[in-house]
Amino acid sequence: MDSITQAALGAAIGGAVLGKRLGRKAVLVGALLGTLPDLDVVLDYGDAVANVTEHRGFSHSLFVLTGLATALALLCNRFAPARDISLGRWWCFFALILITHPLLDSLTTYGTQLLWPLDRPPAAWPIVFIIDPFYTLPLLVALIIAVATKKVFRACTVGLAVSGLYLLLAAGAKWSVEQRLAPALADAGLQAAPVLIQPTPFNIALWRATVIDGDRYFESLISVFDGQREPALEPIKRNVALEESALAGPLGQRLVWFAGPFLRYDIQWIDDQETLIATDIRLGFPGFHPFSFTLATRDGDRWRPVDISEELDTSRSLQFTTLSRLAARATGNVAALCASDFIESHWRAEPFQYRC
Repeated sequence: MDSITQAALGAAIGGAVLGKRLGRKAVLVGALLGTLPDLDVVLDYGDAVANVTEHRGFSHSLFVLTGLATALALLCNRFAPARDISLGRWWCFFALILITHPLLDSLTTYGTQLLWPLDRPPAAWPIVFIIDPFYTLPLLVALIIAVATKKVFRACTVGLAVSGLYLLLAAGAKWSVEQRLAPALADAGLQAAPVLIQPTPFNIALWRATVIDGDRYFESLISVFDGQREPALEPIKRNVALEESALAGPLGQRLVWFAGPFLRYDIQWIDDQETLIATDIRLGFPGFHPFSFTLATRDGDRWRPVDISEELDTSRSLQFTTLSRLAARATGNVAALCASDFIESHWRAEPFQYRC
């Protein structure tokens, strides 16, 4: 999630745990510690693929953060003037602030390396977009009330309850979408295909489903207000013939470890060099995927993996008109937007004979 959300969550937890004893200081410390894990974004690993895949790594590890919480609790128990706060309460204060950061991140599309340094792909159960004002605003309102009225514990507790309820609603919305998508997958013979279902930007009413099927992948937009309408699956090319060459090098292997099968491949001329590119089709929206990486260059009749990958700016910015169409589609207006409306013609796997 974004840094404002993480700071708000940490502040609210700090106020709920030690607000009665530390007052507004608990909110301030919680906000600072709540953003601490994201400081790894300033690290440069020297390569575009590494910078993306190493983020939310060691600094988001449950092992590392639990150890840090224990160290901070011991220090405060020894040196802090608030002698009426037990070691256990200090530990709960620091542990909950720090650990909820990666746990919240794990509810987004890219997930979190919760078990670093174990070599496991990021844990991801996407039920919220990386920026969701409907989740963040209750926390911010609660913090404003807490600081203004000095009723820190009560305000923070209410804010956490409301934001927690929103996550439950998000999980329920996703379950509903999964149930509606299942018949469409069965009709297409895609029951065993890799499927990613995630919310579209800034809401939990409209969901995007991505289904991998060999050289094609399917996109579908499903709103919780669509009624009993069966979702339409829109086919898009994946260029799987380039996959072996793209994944031949260590950078390609690292990227597939991170993204799984949710990659699309393309060839572009960059600096007079034929270049093989992989695009992570999970984050963003068709036509607005922010992460594309160079993985190989043409060397005669073969592809040679690059030693250092570059990130390409291939995505367009979501314009107001696009966001308004997303909002209209979220209300159940099927004609407002198709998942493939912004896909260029050369990516279309077949001509569309229907409105999605």
